[in-house]
Amino acid sequence: MGILLVDDHPMIRLGLAHFLGEGLNGLPVREAGSGEEALQQVQEELPGLVIMDFDLPGISGLETTRRLRQRLPQLRVLFFSEHTELGLVRQALDAGACGFLSKAAAPAVVLEAVRRVLAGHAYIEQPLATQLACQPHPGQGGGNARLQGLTQREIEIFLMLAKGTPTRLIAQQLCISAKTVSNYLTLLKSKLQVSSHAELVHLAIEAGLLRIAA
Repeated sequence: MGILLVDDHPMIRLGLAHFLGEGLNGLPVREAGSGEEALQQVQEELPGLVIMDFDLPGISGLETTRRLRQRLPQLRVLFFSEHTELGLVRQALDAGACGFLSKAAAPAVVLEAVRRVLAGHAYIEQPLATQLACQPHPGQGGGNARLQGLTQREIEIFLMLAKGTPTRLIAQQLCISAKTVSNYLTLLKSKLQVSSHAELVHLAIEAGLLRIAA
C-alpha cells in the first residue's frame, strides 16, 4: 500500500513523487491528475495515503475526498495545497481529511506529515493549527473557548502534544529543554483543567483541530 498523489500539475506530481520515493525508502507513489482519475485508481488499488490538492479539473479535491471517505471510511487523506484560508482548512477536515499542509511547507515538514499520517495520526501544519486554535469553530465553541486563554507558545506545545509528538522531539524542534516541555505540560493541564494526555487529545478534537480517521 503506497501513496496516491492527486494534483493537476504534472511537474508538481513528478517532483513530489520523486521526493517522497527517496524520503520514504522507495514506498510506491502513484499519480492522478483529476478527482475522477483518483476515484478510479483507488477502486483498482487501495493506497495507504492519498495526498490531495483543492484545485482539480472536474470534481474538486473536497468533493473527491468526500466520495472517497464515504466509500472507504478508513482511507487517510492529507491535503497539500497553496490555499491555506482557515475556512478551506476546516472544510478539508470536515470532508474527512486527517491532515493539511501548505505547498510552501519545508521538505522536512512534508516528510514528517506524510510519515505521521501514514502511521495513523492526524497532522496540521503548525502555523495553520495555531490559527485554528485561536479562531472559534461554528458549533464547537467549548474547546476553542478554553484554548483562547493560552499564549502562542502554549498553543504550539499543546498542539504538538495532542498530535502525539514525544517530549524529546518537541524540545529539539523548539530549541528548549525536555524539562521545560514537561513544565509546559503541567501548566497546560492546569490551565485547561485536564489530567491526562487522552483529555488533551479530546480537547483538540473538540476544538476541530484533530480529525482522526476511522
